[in-house]
Amino acid sequence: MQPFVFQRANDPSAALQALAARGGTTPTEAPVQALAGGTTLIDLMKLDVMRPTTVVDINPLSSAWSQINLDGGNLRLGALARMADVAAHPEIQNAYPVVADALKLAASAQLRNMASLGGNVMQRTRCTYFRDISYGNCNKRNPGSGCAAMDGINRMHAVLGTSDQCIATYPGDFAQSLIALDGAVEITGGSGIRSIPFAQLHRQPGNSPQIETTLAPGELISGFTISGHWPRSVYLKARDRQSYEFALASAAVALDMQNGVVRDARLALGGVATVPWRAREAEGLLKGQKFDDALAGRVAEVAFSGAVPRKHNAFKIALGKRVVARALHQAATMEV
Repeated sequence: MQPFVFQRANDPSAALQALAARGGTTPTEAPVQALAGGTTLIDLMKLDVMRPTTVVDINPLSSAWSQINLDGGNLRLGALARMADVAAHPEIQNAYPVVADALKLAASAQLRNMASLGGNVMQRTRCTYFRDISYGNCNKRNPGSGCAAMDGINRMHAVLGTSDQCIATYPGDFAQSLIALDGAVEITGGSGIRSIPFAQLHRQPGNSPQIETTLAPGELISGFTISGHWPRSVYLKARDRQSYEFALASAAVALDMQNGVVRDARLALGGVATVPWRAREAEGLLKGQKFDDALAGRVAEVAFSGAVPRKHNAFKIALGKRVVARALHQAATMEV
């Protein structure tokens, strides 16, 4: 780990002022980084992947930015709320089980106690070639250098949303529940507060995989909002082991049903794409249809119709289809 200056921001203006000078053309190069739970940043600093000269502690903002509010049928989560607190909240477990499940299935209990929601959605890929600086050819870390994963060991890599520049998988779980439920992200910057659909936060790699989000320099995520209640919702995660492991394939499903007929449906995929992935075309097959397992199978096929496998990760397509079909079945048959 490289030497750095540690600062503590006691109010949002101080945090934004410090972060406005972050500069750098990529998140890796930015010399000023915000610290909340630190479960991702410190990890990458130890690996020498991220080398900030200044780290700004934003935890003093927690009194205003860690609230959990359910009001008028909507949910607002502060960006500094801890994953464990949100997962254990009884009203979230009842009205948004997909959110609670996604958080419960992420990381370890110790990490969930520390990790913030804002930091979680901003976590960076677990691609081995990105996290090991002995590999020079990583377009996300060194733009224009190539992608070692293309012809390397790519078992954990993405099959959706890839480009000829990057196939790194987005690793998070919570993001899938947000994008499935049409969540919005509240962003605080020097010019005030703005809100965008969560689906617009992350960028597919395209020709510039080093640019991972639409956040501008000096902006911070301050909260998330979800409209309406989704009690018939689940998050299903397939992984190499049952705890403290990232998804090989996952699905966030939310259904609105009446008399066995699907009135509305939401589907997001994890572990298989370069960004949090909404399967909108697949959702369309469900709406207005009486649910059965055959329908679930057709939806799963469409969800992966655009998948592009590499040498070691082709299994993710078949696995992902099974995860989608099972998650749909669980959501359709759950008691609400």
